[in-house]
Amino acid sequence: MTPWALPASIPSPSANGFQVGPFFVHAYGLCYVVGITAAVLICSRRWEARGGNRELVQEVALWGVPAGLIGGRLYFVVTSWSEVPDHWWGPLAIWQGGLGIWGGIVGGVLGGLWVLRRRHADVWAFFDAAAPAILVAQAIGRVGNYFNQELFGRPTSLPWGLEIDPEHRPAGYASYTTFHPTFLYEIIWDLALAAALVWLGHHRRIRPPGLFALYVAGYSLGRIGEELLRVDPSHHILGLRLNFYVAVLLLIGGLAWFVATQRDARALTPGRG
Repeated sequence: MTPWALPASIPSPSANGFQVGPFFVHAYGLCYVVGITAAVLICSRRWEARGGNRELVQEVALWGVPAGLIGGRLYFVVTSWSEVPDHWWGPLAIWQGGLGIWGGIVGGVLGGLWVLRRRHADVWAFFDAAAPAILVAQAIGRVGNYFNQELFGRPTSLPWGLEIDPEHRPAGYASYTTFHPTFLYEIIWDLALAAALVWLGHHRRIRPPGLFALYVAGYSLGRIGEELLRVDPSHHILGLRLNFYVAVLLLIGGLAWFVATQRDARALTPGRG
């Protein structure tokens, strides 16, 4: 191999965590903690630039994060019950993976909305400040999927194909060794979209919640491509994964929401009430 040759594949980690004394730290959970911390820091800076205070961001996180985890787990349990560990505590085992992003977003938004309403804050301005931060958190959280050897795509011989151990390969794919790292594709997409939203916010006059609407639409667009590649178990409708249809609907809804908010300054503006 020449010094400039690409590797034949990306190896998977040998373990999904590490031992600290008597405790085993799961990489999946650690990635979520790091992602949430990064989101709070980014949102705090953006919110303060809009004249807000970071204490509100921390309070929103205090309620929104647990609500998001509950919503994400409920969505996964309802839509992927066959993947829930077969124990009485299975529905609670988020350290083994299994958080539906759609449920997480809905839960987090509802939890944050409750706080913002109580504090009489500018709801949509806050959501615009939070949009890029949420994307960064999602990107960091996806690193946990790498350690769990999950959420990968179809077999591939591309140089960035991901090696998956036999015990993690889905039924019908036991003879394949390298797969599309769809979680890596999402990481790249999320970070690029976050940067695009920050750029738009600085260089274009976007009425709130325009950036958040573009977050919904943009993330959904990337998720459509991801769902067309993924091979992990999922409910299918007419041969396509359930989350493919969810992403299409949210893409259309996000774009329509963006257009409505930019056409009419009075549209969808709860303000400080």
